[in-house]
Amino acid sequence: MARSVRLLFTGSMMATLGLAGTAAAQDSTTMQRVEVTGSSIKRASAETASPVQVIGRDELLRSGKGTVSEYLQTLTVDGAGSLPTGFGNGFAAGSTAISLRGLGATSTLVLLNGRRMAPFARADDGQKSFTDLSTVPMQIVERIEILKDGASSTYGADAIAGVVNIILRKDVQGLEIKADTGWSRYDDGKANKASITYGIGDLDEDKFNWVVNAEYNQSDRIKNSDRANRRGHIGNGDLRAYGFPVGTQFAGGYINGPNSVSPSTTGMVRDPKTTNYVNLPGCSTLSATTNQTGANGGCLYYADQWRDMQPEIESLNLYTKGTLQINPATQAYVEVGYSKRSTAFTMTPPSITPTVAFPPNAQTPQGFINYGNANLMGATHPQNPFRVTPQNPVGAAARVRYIAGDIGPSERNADNEFRRFVVGVKGSAAGWDYDTGFTYSDSKLDLLYTNMLNMNVLTQALSNPASQYFPYYIGTEAYRNPASLYQAMVVNAMSHSKTSLSVIDFKASRELPIALPGGNIGLALGAEHRREKVSNPSLAGSENGSINSSYVAAFGDAKVSAIYAEILAPLLKSVELSAAVRYDKYDNFNSTTPKVGLKWTPVRTFALRGTYTEGFRAPGAAEGSSASQSTGTSTVRDPIRCPNNVPAAGGATSTDCAIPVAAVKVGDAKLQPETSKGVTLGMVWDPFEGTSVALDGWKIKRENEINPLPYNEAAALPTAIRNDNNLVVGGVVQPGTGTLVLTQAPYRNSSYTEISGVDLDVKQRLRLGDWGRATLGVVVTHVASWSRHESATTVYQFAGTHGNCDTSNCAGTPKNKVNLSASWDINAWNFSGNLNWRDKMKNIYFEGGPCASTLANGQPGTKDCEIASFTTLDLSTRFNVNKQLTLFASVNNAFDKIAPLDPLTYGGISYNPMDSSGAIGRYFKIGASYKFF
Repeated sequence: MARSVRLLFTGSMMATLGLAGTAAAQDSTTMQRVEVTGSSIKRASAETASPVQVIGRDELLRSGKGTVSEYLQTLTVDGAGSLPTGFGNGFAAGSTAISLRGLGATSTLVLLNGRRMAPFARADDGQKSFTDLSTVPMQIVERIEILKDGASSTYGADAIAGVVNIILRKDVQGLEIKADTGWSRYDDGKANKASITYGIGDLDEDKFNWVVNAEYNQSDRIKNSDRANRRGHIGNGDLRAYGFPVGTQFAGGYINGPNSVSPSTTGMVRDPKTTNYVNLPGCSTLSATTNQTGANGGCLYYADQWRDMQPEIESLNLYTKGTLQINPATQAYVEVGYSKRSTAFTMTPPSITPTVAFPPNAQTPQGFINYGNANLMGATHPQNPFRVTPQNPVGAAARVRYIAGDIGPSERNADNEFRRFVVGVKGSAAGWDYDTGFTYSDSKLDLLYTNMLNMNVLTQALSNPASQYFPYYIGTEAYRNPASLYQAMVVNAMSHSKTSLSVIDFKASRELPIALPGGNIGLALGAEHRREKVSNPSLAGSENGSINSSYVAAFGDAKVSAIYAEILAPLLKSVELSAAVRYDKYDNFNSTTPKVGLKWTPVRTFALRGTYTEGFRAPGAAEGSSASQSTGTSTVRDPIRCPNNVPAAGGATSTDCAIPVAAVKVGDAKLQPETSKGVTLGMVWDPFEGTSVALDGWKIKRENEINPLPYNEAAALPTAIRNDNNLVVGGVVQPGTGTLVLTQAPYRNSSYTEISGVDLDVKQRLRLGDWGRATLGVVVTHVASWSRHESATTVYQFAGTHGNCDTSNCAGTPKNKVNLSASWDINAWNFSGNLNWRDKMKNIYFEGGPCASTLANGQPGTKDCEIASFTTLDLSTRFNVNKQLTLFASVNNAFDKIAPLDPLTYGGISYNPMDSSGAIGRYFKIGASYKFF
């Protein structure tokens, strides 16, 4: 191997990054070089100008968390846009993800052993591609390195906010089995886990090493109704007891006034003459809540009657790695990973009157069907209050609103299968250290939605007396329906998605025979070629509106070639300069991304460091392919029929100023990548023996952001679809001015985001003599600013607010997050605790905005219009009975803190998804591991 790069400040930096105290005490002259995340040049651990947080294996095991994602989402660096397990109703349900700095999972690059993985097979929100953390087995993780600044100069696209590099074990000897079981204080949410790990061979003695791991997880679902008595608001959509109005986001069956209702479990029918809705009888037998009071009445229901808080999950992860020492300078290696995860999440029953949107076709050129207007209860339907009778011989068909409780809730079943294969060779030759390999990875997702509706059968069964299925009885009369009706009307909808990634890479590094005052220059060179493919069709039947679901699909095929270089220049014994640059060539664009870092160590115990980095994110398949569409509905102001918020002359009405339309987001092959510029500036300091302090300021500006054109603007495009009721001005028909029915909003490069803040990481190691040893730590992240600039005059500040709600689940952006940790080892025992705190947030969408949730009387919906802060304490203990047997136990949320009321987020019912442990309640876990040597 080439001679080691100069070692400097090793003990201090290793302590800062949380590595084992014994390692920090080693003589640096005997330490082997390692490769640190964010750099391709081997060096002493953590000797870079970039801030890197390292989580060791022991820290993971002591946390009591069952998965990698559970642990990572407790860290202060994780922000809005991460995907928790409980978010089972989202686009990417069945997956988990981390969002560094709150910039979204798309701007966080996740690596496994330093290499990419195929993204999850379904984009979140129909747009955002990300890596699913659920595919990583917890038991085989050696450490996790989190690079807290950009790294596109090394890894290419996506590394704008940082990099999470999960490094798996390769030093296992013998057989280890492990099992644990967990349950909540409510004796539900049971989780069982078992793993087996086997390793054989020593590279030095046997010239080979082989590791294999299998891990099985199973966890029960928790329903929102299971937490009905947890301070009243947890999992409860009915917040009237707190003074909220009837019509919250998780409510249904209410009447707002003339011609304005939400579907009910009994059914509501509209009077054709007055347009007022009347509720069909039987509410007390069909709803878990009481009738709505008022002149018209209503039949309330809330989503928590059916919806899950946590899904049912079953998963199997397999991993193996083999290494062969061909000769003293050459190793060959192979990695194989496989993961299968099944997630089942219960939703609400289907509405028989949805508005669905899909790509325009010959039969439906407008590309949407409003079944609320199209589905009528026929004039001879026995439940129609305005039907034909002797007293009313004319009768009339009438609009109906109904949520089909007789069918039961729909369930979303996601079966995800992940595969990864890596083969490569590494070693040294002619003074170079090299590593080259081939990676293939894919992710397959089979989605199954149960209890969906065949809208063609439904429409006939409600309105057409000639249909064999007429009449379809609803509400309390549904018992009259024959089984043959449900067999024809109730269907399952499926989709089969796949993403794949193929990569060939090569990198090499060495010291150059160029001596500077601080030592020789280090150089790394690399090249990579990869292909990324996405096939994400929509649910079968959604392409033509024949089921009660809108169309969402993405397709893409991208090829990327890249070269990169990095230097490490010890300008002086106390000053080190690092620089890197990478060039990426895509089918439609090129990108050159540099990075520069500087570290100054005036004394052994103190160093200043800083970096400047540029990055980029390539358009995803959902954004950059014209074959991709994400279709829903939106309420817009028609700029043609309602300019300046005033109905146009010639036939426009006030409805044109707020009209519901089909809203189609379409990909654009001309998109350019998002780009970023970031800086960090900080210091590391060892003021006393065993004490380390790291303080880093950071700032990131992400430009050219990819967003769909606002639907109000899209309505003015020629691609908008309109009815033929054109405006008539002065007796002249104005072409292209009919009522708006569909907008096509292409993705575009538009706004930019600027964020800044400070990270503090303090660790203290104590030697207690006969009382063992202890480690104390505190990690703080302060978000000083998180602003989005839509234009020169339109700026939204989200720091300390409930925004940015464009990211998944509208979790918010607290200004401060803190992790406190303590661990004590004495004899065969270990006792550990982790305290996690997040700051309060203003319950507003952005700074200066109005309160986002209000009571029925117009007052702020939460005290002082704030979401309260939240704190949890997790405790664990481990006892080594002997060298083979270890017993362990943990309690998450030991004080059973209850998540504060959050009426705004849609990630959890009346609680914030960041606070999910406060919704589930105190959680216990016990287990054991046994090693066979």
